[in-house]
Formats: sequence, structure tokens, C-alpha cells
Amino acid sequence: MKFFAGLLTLLVALMHFGFMALEMFFWDAPIGLKVFNMTAEFAASSQVLAFNQGFYNGILAVGLLWGLFSSNQGVKVFFLLAIIGAGIVGGLTANTSILYVQALPAFITLLFVLKTKGRQAGEQRLFS
Repeated sequence: MKFFAGLLTLLVALMHFGFMALEMFFWDAPIGLKVFNMTAEFAASSQVLAFNQGFYNGILAVGLLWGLFSSNQGVKVFFLLAIIGAGIVGGLTANTSILYVQALPAFITLLFVLKTKGRQAGEQRLFS
């Protein structure tokens, strides 16, 4: 169970590195225009905001990796809650699909992390 919680945490972190790359480096590229369903004009006018948003996604991803490789489960819980919160805000204000793409995977991961949080401290700490 702990390994699965760690694997899910890693997958959520990788997703956020992907969001970071899309927003920071491919926002106005054909893939960014397609993924975010934007015109080139809108992408050009919002590129600075997207870069900033991508940076925050990178911070969330690094935080999850920190939590993944540290013995402090609270770090994972904090960053998963931050991602869930950001996903809810994005889903309510920008696009409903953000609830499913960002908040839901983090919520499912949080449930697994919390389920394994109370396990014995003496267990092996692979992806703990």
C-alpha cells in the first residue's frame, strides 16, 4: 500500500512537471494552443501569466518529490492539499476539466497517503 501511495505521488508530481513545461515553454507552440484550446493571439497576450502559473506547478511538483523522498509524510499531505485547492479554484474559475485533471488525481493520492500514514515507523521507507 505504501509503495502504491508513493507511486501515485510520483505520478502526480510528473503530471505537474508536464503542466509546468506546457505553461512555461510550450504555451504559444502548436501543442500548447491545442491542449489549452487557444488562439495564437490569446496565447501571446497571456504568455507571461502562463509562465508564472507554470513556475507554481513546478514548485508543487518539487514539493511532492521532497515529500516522496523524505520521511515526513506531512510534506506530501501539504503539497497534495495545495494541488487539490489549486485544482478546485481552477475548476471553478477557469475550466471545469481542471477538477478532473488536477484535483481528482491529487485527492485519490491523498487518500492513499493518509491510509498509509499511520503505519509502523519501522517499515522500509521506499516511497514512504
